[in-house]
Amino acid sequence: MSSPESPRPFGYTTSYGELILKSAPARTRESDVPADQMILNMGPQHPSTHGVLRLELITDGELVTEVIPHLGYMHRCFEKHCESLTYAQIIPFVDRLDYLGAMNSEHAWAMTVERLLGIEAEIPRRVEFIRVLVAELNRMASHLLAIGTYGIDLGAVTAFLWCLRDREHILNLLEWASGARLLYNYIWIGGLMHDLPPQFEERSLEFCDYFAPKLLELRQLLESNRIFVERTANVGVLPLRTAIAYGVTGPMLRASGLRWDLRRAVGYSVYPELEFEIPIGTGARGQVGDCWDRFAVRVAEMGESLRIVRQCAERLLRDCTRGAGFDARAACPKRVRPERESIYFRAENPRGELGFYIQSQKNRDIPYRVKARGPSFSNLSVLPELGRGVLLADLVAIIGSLDIVLCEIDR
Repeated sequence: MSSPESPRPFGYTTSYGELILKSAPARTRESDVPADQMILNMGPQHPSTHGVLRLELITDGELVTEVIPHLGYMHRCFEKHCESLTYAQIIPFVDRLDYLGAMNSEHAWAMTVERLLGIEAEIPRRVEFIRVLVAELNRMASHLLAIGTYGIDLGAVTAFLWCLRDREHILNLLEWASGARLLYNYIWIGGLMHDLPPQFEERSLEFCDYFAPKLLELRQLLESNRIFVERTANVGVLPLRTAIAYGVTGPMLRASGLRWDLRRAVGYSVYPELEFEIPIGTGARGQVGDCWDRFAVRVAEMGESLRIVRQCAERLLRDCTRGAGFDARAACPKRVRPERESIYFRAENPRGELGFYIQSQKNRDIPYRVKARGPSFSNLSVLPELGRGVLLADLVAIIGSLDIVLCEIDR
C-alpha cells in the first residue's frame, strides 16, 4: 500500500524506455479508516476469488463494511488484437474471453458478423441446430463447474466431485466434435469447422438419458446439506431494482425474479422453435435474489439445456440429416468485407449477456474497432453492494454465487 506522502499512480509509465504496469495501490488510506477497523486484502491469489481478483476490504472485526474490487491482473488485449486480425482469425481469441463458455462466445461472434454481412438467412438448418446443440452442452459444462466449485467453497466436496465427473462426459462430446476440450474454434462465420462425427446425435441422446437422474441427485444432495443451505439462504440478497441498475444479466438477474433470457427475448438462431422454460428465483429457502436462488437457477437451467440438447439431436436425426452432399462450410464467405458500417448484437452465454459492437472498414476484412460487452464485468460491479455489512465468511459465499470469469473481465 502506498504511503500518503508518495502516492504511486496506477497505469502505464515509461521507465528505461519500457512500458510498465504498476500495481494498483489501496484506494483507502489507513488514516481514513477508523481506529477500530482495518484494511484487509483478499487476493489476487486467494482460492475463493475464482480468478486473479483482488478485493480490498474494510473490516470491523469479522464484519465487512466496504468491498473495493481491483481488476487488471489478467489483461488479454482482446479488443486491440481485433484491430489487426481478420474476422475469421478473431474466433480463437473470442474463445479465450470466457474460456468456460467458449462455444457460446463463438456462436455470438459468428452471428454478429453474419448479420453485419447480411447472410444469416443463408445458414443451413443443420448448421443452426448443431450450433445450438454444442452451445447448450457448453452451457451445462459451465454451470457444472460453477456449482461444483461453489460447493467446495462452502464445504460440499462431494458435489464438486460429482459435477466434474459429469462435466467430463460433456467435454468428451465437445472434444469428439471439435478436437478440443476447452477452446474449440468450431463455430465459424457462415457455418462450422466441419459436420458432427457419425453417431454424435445418438451419443448426445444417451448423455441426456444418463444426466437427467444425475442432475436430480445433485440437487437433492445440496438441498439436503444443512450447512450449504444455511450459508446460501438469505445471504447476498440482490434486489431486482439494484440488479437492473448495475446492468446485471444472466442467471444472477433471473435469480432476482426477472424472466429475461436473450434466447427468448431476441429469439436468435433456432431457439424460437424449441421448447424450454426460463427459471427465475422464488425465494424457496430464503429471499428472492439470495445466493441460494442463484444456485437454484443454474441447476434449473441445466435441466432446460438438457431439454434443448434432446430436441436438437432429435431434429437433426429426423429433419436435418447430414446427407451425402452436405457441406458445413458452404455458406462461409471466402473474404469478409462488410458493406454495413457497424452493428451490435447480443446473445446469452452462461454468465449473461455477451454483446459485440463492430465498426467495420470498407473494402477491408479487418474491423476498425471491436467492443465486447461481457456479462462478468457488470455482474462483478454489484459486489460492493452485496458485500457491504456481511461477514467475511458470507463474502466467500457471495463471490462464488457470481460465477465470474476474470479473463472476460480483463479483456
